[in-house]
Amino acid sequence: MNKLIGLLLILMFVASCKKETEPIVKISTEYGDIKVRLYDKTPKHRDNFLKLVGEKFYDGLLFHRVINHFMIQGGDPTSRNAAPDVMLGEGDVGYQLDAEFVPEYFHKKGVLAAAREGDNANPERKSSGAQFYIVQGQVYTPERLESVVKSVNERRKVSLYEKMKDQYKDDFARLQEANDTRALNDLSEKLTRECDSLFVNEELVLTELQKEAYTTVGGTPHLDGQYTVFGEVIEGLDVLDKIAAVKTNDFDRPVKDVVIKRITK
Repeated sequence: MNKLIGLLLILMFVASCKKETEPIVKISTEYGDIKVRLYDKTPKHRDNFLKLVGEKFYDGLLFHRVINHFMIQGGDPTSRNAAPDVMLGEGDVGYQLDAEFVPEYFHKKGVLAAAREGDNANPERKSSGAQFYIVQGQVYTPERLESVVKSVNERRKVSLYEKMKDQYKDDFARLQEANDTRALNDLSEKLTRECDSLFVNEELVLTELQKEAYTTVGGTPHLDGQYTVFGEVIEGLDVLDKIAAVKTNDFDRPVKDVVIKRITK
């Protein structure tokens, strides 16, 4: 028993040391500073972010998209000195990063994640080379969280079915033209079986740790498994809340610019 306890203490110490060696960056704004630890288990995103920080890429850019109780987003290079009321969000650095989905990293309040194009244009869910967001989210009751998970899975399954159905559209059209009801039913059943098989990788299933986080500190569970999470706020959640609460226009850009003064290592 003593050996087991000793081993557990060693593992906890190693995990603690590992966190202490993960790089920390500071995002400075007029609302205060936000310190973020970057995860070593997402090395492509960590290294790319540090590279851009070292180049002072983010200095002077805006948090160009802000949605209270959801997230704040920045990193669009076209936001630097952008004219008022211009819609932003299309700028980037000309490359994407391969997704780095790590099950233990999810969209609790305060995590740093990579923005990306939608699934239709980006089925591999590659990340933007520069744009990021910090999750604010909201706190859920257990009942509300269960309802959200159910709704998310219903939407994901319908989306997957429609995407796969499009692959068989020529077959469906041919059988409908031939009025071959039996073959149409067989094809529909085949499509359903394939969809059910693939849905295993898309289904949102929350761990006990996720449930605890979403019902205490809050977050955005519907984004889990869809966007790469690569860091988390260790100081400055109050600054996140202040920025998330600013007044915005119809396309979620703050009426008064929220400038990223600098990001430093």
